Amino acid sequence: MNFIGVLSCLGLVLTAAVAQAPKPCVAPALMNGGFTLIDATGLYISTGTVSYDAIGQRVRVRNYPFDANQTSSTDQLMIFNEKVYYEIDWSKLSCKKKALDTTFIPMHVPSDANLMGQVFMGSSSSWGMGVLVNTWYGNLPGNGTYSTVFTEIGCIPLAWTTYTPPSGWATLSTFNWVVGNTNPMDYSPPFFCAKSKLAETETPDTFFTALRSLAKKTKV
Repeated sequence: MNFIGVLSCLGLVLTAAVAQAPKPCVAPALMNGGFTLIDATGLYISTGTVSYDAIGQRVRVRNYPFDANQTSSTDQLMIFNEKVYYEIDWSKLSCKKKALDTTFIPMHVPSDANLMGQVFMGSSSSWGMGVLVNTWYGNLPGNGTYSTVFTEIGCIPLAWTTYTPPSGWATLSTFNWVVGNTNPMDYSPPFFCAKSKLAETETPDTFFTALRSLAKKTKV
C-alpha cells in the first residue's frame, strides 16, 4: 500500500471515531480538585477542595462557605459503600454520622443518562484553545433532575446542576483536578468519630444536599 493509501485509511478511521456518539464514562479512580457550589437564589456560595477514591467509594470534602465577607470551614467524609457520611468539627473534636443516599454518585456519567450535546469550551480553532465536553441529563429519585458536563477525553467532571422539589436548584463546578491520591488518610474518619451514632432521618442526604445543608448551617 502506498503512502497516499495509508493516509486515506487513517482518515477513514479518524472520521469514524469522531462520528461515534459519546458514551457514558467513568472518571479516573483517584482524583483531587477544587469546587464551587451555589444555589439558584444566590443566597449562599461555598468553595473548597474534594478528594475522590472510587476504589474505596469515598469522597472527602472540605468547604469554606462565604457570608458577609466572612468564611468558616467545614469537613465531610462520605463513605458510599457504607451509605453514611460524617460531619467533622475539628474545633470541638466532634463528629456527626448521617445516612447517605448512594443512588447518584457524581463522579461518573450514569449508564441511563441522555446526551444533551457535545461542544468545545473555548475554541477549536487551534490546539490548546479549548476542550471538547459532553453534557448529559437524567432523572433523580423523588422527581428530581440533573445535568452534568464531562470532558470527552479523560472523563473529567466539570459541572453538575441538580433539582429536587424539597431542595430546589444547585450548581456545582469543579476545577484544578489532579489525577492521583496525595493523602490516603483523607478517607479515614478521625479517631473521635468512632463512637458516633447514626442520626435518625426520614430521608438520607445525597451528595448535593449534604454539601448544601452544611453550607447553610455554617453561615455566619
